[in-house]
Amino acid sequence: MKKTVAIIMLILGILLSLAGLAAAAGGIVALAVGSAQRDGYLTAGTARLSVASAALTSPRLGAMGEDIPGRVPFDVGTLRLRVASADPGKAVFIGIAPQSDVDRYLSGVHRSELLDVDRSPFRAEYRDIPGSTAPAPPAGEAFWQASASGPGEQELTWNITAGSWAIVVMNADASPGIDVQVQPGFRSDLIRPAATGLLVGGIIALVIGIPLLIFGAAGLGRHAAPRSSGSAYGAGPAGGPVPPARPGAPATPGGTAAGVAPAGWAPPGGSPPSGSQPPGVQPPYREVPAAEADWAPYPARLSGEIDPALSRWMWLVKWFLAIPHFIILFFLWFAFAVTTVVAGFAILFTARYPRALFDFNVGVLRWNWRVAFYSYAAVGTDLYPPFTLARTNYPADFEVDYPERLSRGLVLIKWWLLAIPHLIVVALLAGATWTWGSGTGDFGTSYERGRGLSLLGLLVFIAAVALLFTGRYLRPLFDLILGINRWIYRVLAYTALMRDEYPPFRLDQGPRETAAPATGPPFQPVRPQ
Repeated sequence: MKKTVAIIMLILGILLSLAGLAAAAGGIVALAVGSAQRDGYLTAGTARLSVASAALTSPRLGAMGEDIPGRVPFDVGTLRLRVASADPGKAVFIGIAPQSDVDRYLSGVHRSELLDVDRSPFRAEYRDIPGSTAPAPPAGEAFWQASASGPGEQELTWNITAGSWAIVVMNADASPGIDVQVQPGFRSDLIRPAATGLLVGGIIALVIGIPLLIFGAAGLGRHAAPRSSGSAYGAGPAGGPVPPARPGAPATPGGTAAGVAPAGWAPPGGSPPSGSQPPGVQPPYREVPAAEADWAPYPARLSGEIDPALSRWMWLVKWFLAIPHFIILFFLWFAFAVTTVVAGFAILFTARYPRALFDFNVGVLRWNWRVAFYSYAAVGTDLYPPFTLARTNYPADFEVDYPERLSRGLVLIKWWLLAIPHLIVVALLAGATWTWGSGTGDFGTSYERGRGLSLLGLLVFIAAVALLFTGRYLRPLFDLILGINRWIYRVLAYTALMRDEYPPFRLDQGPRETAAPATGPPFQPVRPQ
């Protein structure tokens, strides 16, 4: 498949899938709303509204449905309002009328306009309109489209029609000081048909969009796949080339040639116990201690090199310069989520991660890391990131070794259950901090939530400020920042089902991942006698 065709298929697939997902979700919510109309109405909670003026009016919504005919052959919607005075012995009035008639009736009257209502915690905001004229009792006016008046709870129902309307709540005797409980409700015969249409349309869009997305991602994955590992022998566990086997040496089932020590084995001065050496590998080897094995390089490798000519101030605008990348990455991450789900089912039934989808997803992580390294997660280079999934000579890179086989059982639990400890650590390292505060004012107690920097964001900010004033990037801080990012991307690779090996609980600091020094002499292949 040509790259251009793959890009077009991916774009169409993403757009159709997003539209289908939104429509299907809207249809499900609308069906749930329609089912919740037990007595025919969807009812909100009761709110207490209290003002010192003579009238309380709804917000000015402007003209509603001016192009809608006055009567239609089906129910557009019915509004129901239930109002009761906080004082059981006081009669209340509620009415709906054209906005122009309400303005004329309340001209010069001290009134309040409801602006907004917050539910959690409850808080109502009003606009006070001063006046000195005493209004006539509202029930005696003839312009009301619908109204109800009297002691106790009053209920008003109104079939919504085109026009500019206002809702008015008053005391029945037009006296100032309104304190009422209000409960709105709504019903419509259009909810269920609209919900069904949204759901069916969303499913159709998903049925068309997801295959297009998968085929487009697979096509781009093939173009992003490395043409060469940099060595005739392939890539070793730490990203370097695997040393050649001696001529004529058979290969082990895992691909290790005889005479080449696999992970966890090294030479010493004696052979391992009989039967304990890996099949197809000639002795002698010693088993690596557990402490040394814990430092085995993880098969997902992240790297980044500081730009030696970093600008002091450019980090201030990189977030703006990277906006085109942020937009593209939004759609790529959606495709990443879809292809990961598809890959999960493939692993469950075949124990293999589709190679083209694997290369695409690694490319998305690589693209994201290049943008993060440039702009917000390291600010380690001034070189603008390339718009490609493939590996380039950019100073930041990410690579994952392709697994020939994966566990079918682990695919069901590793991305959520087994990853919980790592997800907690990642949340502590890269999650934003939140603060809550409360205050008491004229409208009661209000609560506010604030968002702060993550630990990673704080470290990057400190490094950037130091760069601004000193002209150099603090190397120890850079190494720590790279270590945190390396931990995050290992967990991303693991939860995205790319590897079965559990990520290590360690910060491998520095621009490139390196293994711990061996506790024994370097491995030497056994030569035939």
